[in-house]
Amino acid sequence: MVLPVHDDNPTRRPGYVTWLLIGVNVVVFLLSPLATHFVGSTPLRQECQTQAYFDRYAAVPDELVHNQQEPLAATGQVGSSGGRVGCIEQHPPPFHKQPVLSVLTAMFLHGSWLHLLGNMLFLFVFGNNVEDRLGRLRYLAFYLVCGYAATYGFALVQHSSTQPLVGASGAIAGVLGAYFVLFPRARVLSLLTFLFFLPVRLPAWLVLGSWFVLQYLSLRANAAGSGSGVAYLAHVIGFVLGAVFCWRLRGTARTYAR
Repeated sequence: MVLPVHDDNPTRRPGYVTWLLIGVNVVVFLLSPLATHFVGSTPLRQECQTQAYFDRYAAVPDELVHNQQEPLAATGQVGSSGGRVGCIEQHPPPFHKQPVLSVLTAMFLHGSWLHLLGNMLFLFVFGNNVEDRLGRLRYLAFYLVCGYAATYGFALVQHSSTQPLVGASGAIAGVLGAYFVLFPRARVLSLLTFLFFLPVRLPAWLVLGSWFVLQYLSLRANAAGSGSGVAYLAHVIGFVLGAVFCWRLRGTARTYAR
C-alpha cells in the first residue's frame, strides 16, 4: 500500500474549506461515543451508545432506498432479556430521522480513530489543490455531491442492508478522482508500507491510480464473498464521479501543477 504524506503542488490561495471540513470531522468525532475508545475490547455500555448514535445519524441503505426510517432503533441503554444482556431497542424509535439528511450527517461520522485519521490524511494532502482549482463554493458543493452520489450508489446496490454507513470516504474519493485528472504529474511524497514505510516521491497518477485499483480489487473480492466492513463500492463511485466531473478542467490546471 502507498500512503501519501505530502504533495509538491503549490496553491494560489489557502485551502480554507478543506481545513474547515477536516476540523468539523475531527470535532464531530471527539463528541461521539467512539472518541474515548482506542484499542482493545469495547465495554458493552459504549457499544450500545455507539449503536444508538449510528442508528440516529448514520446512513442506512434500506432507509435511503425506501426513504423511510427503520421501525426499530437502539436506545443506548443496556438491558437484559431472557437471561441475556445486550443493547435495548425500541419500537417505534425514540427519535425522528430524515433518511436524505442522514447522508449528510453520515459524511462527518467515523467508526474509529484509524478511520478518521486515514480519511483526514488523504483530504489534507489532496483537498487544497482541488479546492484551489474549483473555487471554494464549487469545491464544497462538489465534495457534498460526491458524498451523496457515493452513498446512494452504494445503497441502490445494497438496498436491503440495515448496516449503518459512516465516513467521509465517498466524498474524499471524489476529491482523489479530481486530483487524479487535474494534477496527474504532481509529485507526492509517499510511504511504501510494504517496504517498512520507505519514503519515495511518486507521480500522483501512480499514487491515486494504485489506490483506485486497490479499492476496485477489494470490491471484487468482497463481491466474491470475502466479506468486509468497508464500503469499497462507495469509494469507486466517488472516485469515478470526481474524475468525470473534472475531466473537462484538466487542461487549464496544468499551468500550476508540478
